[in-house]
Amino acid sequence: MNQRRLSRRYVPLLALAVAMAPSVAYAGGGNQGETGAPQAKAGRQDQNLSVETKIQTTVNGAQETAKTGTLTPANSNWDPPACWYEPAYSPKQIQATVKAIRGMKVFGIGDAVGGVFDMYFKEGNPYKNYNLDKQGEGQFWAAAINEKRKDDPEANSCKRMPFWVPTGDTPKEPLAVSPKILAEYAYDELPVPSTEITMAPEGTTKVNLPTWVWLDKAKFKKVSVTASIPGSGLSATATAEPMSLSIKPGTADAETYPASGECPIEDGKIGEPRAKGTPADTLPPCGVQYLRSSGDDSYNLQATVTWKISWTSTTGEGGDLPAGEFGADQPVAVEEVQSINR
Repeated sequence: MNQRRLSRRYVPLLALAVAMAPSVAYAGGGNQGETGAPQAKAGRQDQNLSVETKIQTTVNGAQETAKTGTLTPANSNWDPPACWYEPAYSPKQIQATVKAIRGMKVFGIGDAVGGVFDMYFKEGNPYKNYNLDKQGEGQFWAAAINEKRKDDPEANSCKRMPFWVPTGDTPKEPLAVSPKILAEYAYDELPVPSTEITMAPEGTTKVNLPTWVWLDKAKFKKVSVTASIPGSGLSATATAEPMSLSIKPGTADAETYPASGECPIEDGKIGEPRAKGTPADTLPPCGVQYLRSSGDDSYNLQATVTWKISWTSTTGEGGDLPAGEFGADQPVAVEEVQSINR
C-alpha cells in the first residue's frame, strides 16, 4: 500500500489521532530531548504529521515606536510561503510519536492509525524500523504551516508524510525550507512603522490652500528580520528600506504634489516640514490641495509607504523580493475660505 492510498483511506482517523496525540512541544526551537516528539500541529496536514515550525526570528533596527504593522506585497500575485518542509523528527522521535498514537484508546483508533504509520515508518513502506539504525545521521523532514497563512489554499500544498534527509543533504523537494524560503518568511515578520503623516495645516485645511505633508525621518529607517532554524546552519535576512510615499486625497476634487501623488525619498526624508513664515500659497514638494469643501464631514487621505525589500543569507544567496506597502487613512476636514464684505 503506497503513501497516497494510506492517506486517502485514513485521513479522518489520522487527523484525529495526530491532533490528540501527546507530545513534547518545542515551538521556536526549544529543547526536545532525544525521545521527545515534536508538537504535531493541528490543521490541514494533521494526517501527514505536520509540526510547529522551529524557525526563529530576530528584528534588527527596531523602530522607535510601538505602533507597527506588516507589509502587503505590492505584487498581488505573490505572497510569503504558506507551508514548507523542515527538519523535524529524529528516528527516536518518530518512534515515540507513533507509540503515543498507538497508546490512544479513544474510539479504538490508536492501533488502527498507529498501524498505518508503522507501515510507513517501520515495515519498509518505505522505511524500516523508524530508521533507528541511522540515529544521529539525519532527520525526518515534515510539513510546517505559516500561522499567518493557515487559511490560504496554498497551506494545503505540503501533503507529504515526513521523509528522511541525511545530515548535510539538500532535499530535492521544491517546498523544502531553503534560504529563500527563510527570507520570504522573514518578509512576513518585518515590523514597519505605522504611516502617520504630519500635515501643515494640521487636521483642518482650507479650499485651494496647499497642505504640506511629510513623515518623521527618525521613524522611517531600514529595518530587517533574520530567520533561522537552530542547528541547521541556515539563516536569511530580509531588509526593508522606505522608497516613497503615495498620497490619495480621498476625493477627485483635489490636486497632489507632485502630480503623480508619489513623494520620493530625498536626502533620507519623505516630504519637507513647512518652515515658519512660509507664504500660505507656497506649493510643497509633497502635499495636497483640496478644491472643494468637505462640508460637515471630512476626506480620508490615504498615505501609503512603499518599501524596497532585499535579502541575504548564510549561503551567499540573496537578491530582491517584491516591494511591500503599508498605509493608513487620516481624516482631513476642508473648509471654505471665509470672505469679509466691507
